[in-house]
Amino acid sequence: MTQPLDRRAILVGGLAAAAAGLISAPATAGAAASGPAPADWMLGVADVFDDIARRQLRPIHGKVPAGLRGTLYRNGPARFRRAGTANGHWFDGDGLVRAWHIGDSETRLAARFVDTPKRRLESRLGKMVMPGFGTPGGEGAAIASNDDTNAANTSVIKAGNDLLALWEAGSPVAMDPDTLATRGFRTFKPDLAHMPFLAHPRIEPDGRIWNLGLNGGSAVVWRLSASGDFEAAQIVPLPRASYLHDFTATARHLVIVLQPWIQDKFTLPFVDSLSWRPDLGTQVLVIGKADLTKRRIYELPTFSFFHLGDAWEERDGTIRFDGCFESDPAFGQRAARELIAGRFEAGPMPILNMVALHPDGKASLTSSGIAAEFPRSDPRLAGLPRTQTVHVGGYSGTRPFAQSVGRWDWKTGKEDAFHFGANHLVEEFVPAADRHDSRRTWLIGSTVNLIARATELHVFDASHIAQGPVCTWRADVALPVSFHGTFIAGWRGS
Repeated sequence: MTQPLDRRAILVGGLAAAAAGLISAPATAGAAASGPAPADWMLGVADVFDDIARRQLRPIHGKVPAGLRGTLYRNGPARFRRAGTANGHWFDGDGLVRAWHIGDSETRLAARFVDTPKRRLESRLGKMVMPGFGTPGGEGAAIASNDDTNAANTSVIKAGNDLLALWEAGSPVAMDPDTLATRGFRTFKPDLAHMPFLAHPRIEPDGRIWNLGLNGGSAVVWRLSASGDFEAAQIVPLPRASYLHDFTATARHLVIVLQPWIQDKFTLPFVDSLSWRPDLGTQVLVIGKADLTKRRIYELPTFSFFHLGDAWEERDGTIRFDGCFESDPAFGQRAARELIAGRFEAGPMPILNMVALHPDGKASLTSSGIAAEFPRSDPRLAGLPRTQTVHVGGYSGTRPFAQSVGRWDWKTGKEDAFHFGANHLVEEFVPAADRHDSRRTWLIGSTVNLIARATELHVFDASHIAQGPVCTWRADVALPVSFHGTFIAGWRGS
């Protein structure tokens, strides 16, 4: 059954409540500096000290396709340390939104930090004090709501005339798509201020936006119009208080994967409130979009995850979706904390899998056998059957971050991939439709070139990835590895 929307029920027990009495000393910055020389991959978690003014990119290879014009917006953490203090987790750095603009006469880059209360307070104090996913609070932290700790650092979408910088535990932050200036928190209704809004909304082909906001054993189901206007919000109970970074959806259903990483206490940092319970297995909750009271639960073997691909429903009622699954949450628990100190902790590789939820109530997993993350597909196919998944991979097991981009074909069981080599840190690649040929799709994404100490932008023909980029540009700055982005065709950008 659904419940009346009660803002206090969602916020109580959240970051503001958990913060009371839990302020401790922040991490010490530059922990790796007292030992061996920093590893070259630490460029991927280096600090950016200020906004990046608009600048042209230098062509390195090839020519931009005639059918590809627009802006790739990306978001990710980019300030981790201040005056001897540091975030305690990769997920907690200040959000920097990048705009990679591909035009007729130039290709350029600009980037601006999201102007959040967290960033303003820490800038004024000159130290990292706000708690987060894996960071304890420090002296001087001031928390009245979830949004006081909002790093706005995970993803970015376009809704109406706004960019929305997203973080999973608080409100979206509206930004100007042209200048990247922060407009402020987007409050959909006065009584919905500071409510959690995941960083992975699901967008239907007509632009309608579905999202969740999580708090323990309940979730807010958000529904927005294509222009980002509020349509509905309703609380639904969950079978368990699983950590959720992502969910997926078909044309008719919301699909919520409940891993056995359970929030069983209220404390900060947030990751310390979660317990790994592999004995519980993984559940999948399917809810009808038209009626949120209609639900089914499926059982799967134990796995942990951060990211899922788009889902679809077949004629017989079978629901399929893909995701990158790990045997346990060691990366989120420990390894992502170690990155900020310059230490690499090897852990379970994320493996690309396909899930099938059958009409008879049974569920099955099919493994591709390849290590992969950041699954993406053509947004025009959201909710529709497909056979391919774009991803990054090429993990070495001896250092963090991906080294390749590829496309897995579930029908043939083959991968079409390009490996950049050990001197590149590969970020998520997103599909972009050709504006002249509806049958053609491009992949656009960025890497950190460790030799050049610069970030590069690459475009691939999605049908021939192994042939390498059709064009590449290089910036005159190195930006740390970002998380997620979206390509807006024809948008002028910053």
